[in-house]
Amino acid sequence: MNLQLRSQFTIHNSQLKLSGSKSETNRLLLLQALYPNIVLGNSSDSDDSEVMTKALQSNDEVKDIHHAGTAMRFLTAFYAIQEGKETILTGSSRMKERPIKILVEALRQLDADIEYVEKDGFPPLRIIGKKITKNKVTLKADVSSQYVSALLLIAPKLENGLELTLEGEITSVPYIKMTLALLNEIGVKTSFEGNTITVFHVKTVEPKVITVESDWSSASYWYSLVALSEIGTEITLSSYKQNSLQGDSALVEIYKDFGVETVFEQHQIHLRKVGHCQLSIVNYQLNGSPDIAQTIAVTCFGLGIGCHLTGLHTLKIKETDRLEALKNELTKLGAHVSVTNDSLTLKPSTEIKENIAIKTYQDHRMAMAFAPLALKVSILIEDAEVVSKSYTNFWEDLKNIGFTVDAV
Repeated sequence: MNLQLRSQFTIHNSQLKLSGSKSETNRLLLLQALYPNIVLGNSSDSDDSEVMTKALQSNDEVKDIHHAGTAMRFLTAFYAIQEGKETILTGSSRMKERPIKILVEALRQLDADIEYVEKDGFPPLRIIGKKITKNKVTLKADVSSQYVSALLLIAPKLENGLELTLEGEITSVPYIKMTLALLNEIGVKTSFEGNTITVFHVKTVEPKVITVESDWSSASYWYSLVALSEIGTEITLSSYKQNSLQGDSALVEIYKDFGVETVFEQHQIHLRKVGHCQLSIVNYQLNGSPDIAQTIAVTCFGLGIGCHLTGLHTLKIKETDRLEALKNELTKLGAHVSVTNDSLTLKPSTEIKENIAIKTYQDHRMAMAFAPLALKVSILIEDAEVVSKSYTNFWEDLKNIGFTVDAV
């Protein structure tokens, strides 16, 4: 499905309720499978969370998690400790290109029984669950934090807990802290000192109801819309916390540079355009929140300013190579972009070409990051249904605030 987007209006105080955080939901779904008396509220309705739920509830030996990278990492660890159960974890053709060797090697350090079904270092995997008594593991820290979180989530169920040593510079620390905070919330004792994380064994936890905060990554597209709108534009989003566990809540500070004010009030955030960007180029280190890089790059292009974004090495192994994808699509619109293995640089420019078709590369964030440009020019989003991976109602929400969204 391809969608043509147009908008010729000023947004005035629109209100939207966004689905629960995919990152929090998927961690809690796994913890719920380990400790069934946990009850979740405001869970994500994303494809990734549905895939995670289906895999955990299914008795099938083969689990197909499609494009869901989080599910692949978390479930690899989960099935490694399901004693006596054999599981084949597979996914889409792109998933079979996404490396998982670092996590598999870490689990093997603990004596997990995992084999590669096809290509060494990549899914699909054959996992035979067993009781794990070893409790010390070392992992490279400069790769996806999901490898770290996968180990931490199963750690309280290991007979002797887990002592995890991270080697090198730690990537996406906020996501690791999110995992530890959720473990603490259900009653698991943890410590994170220097490069060592310790999680203690807990056989059972007290019954607990946990309400998932709405997704800050999804909020980023509305921040971009407000930034690209006229002064006075307002959008209210719920449900959000000022002391969020999510790294992408860095949006609050970053978008001040683009004239967007955030006010927290009763689990809502009020976004308001209060001024213009006074900078010709902005610089952000996004090691802790790489998922908002696409949104920021498109916002800067739409405002005619440049940006230099660093800390983006994990974007090379997402649903697509997001750095190359951004370069390709921004260039089609008239931008001047260069990328390295961990950075993106956009030069200031004032031209935005109209009626350009944006390729999404089976990546939900490509579709949503480019949508706000419809405030400036008419654009076409190819394969627009990919948004369901994290934000099922995105196009409906755009229509509800007044965008013209036509299938073509």
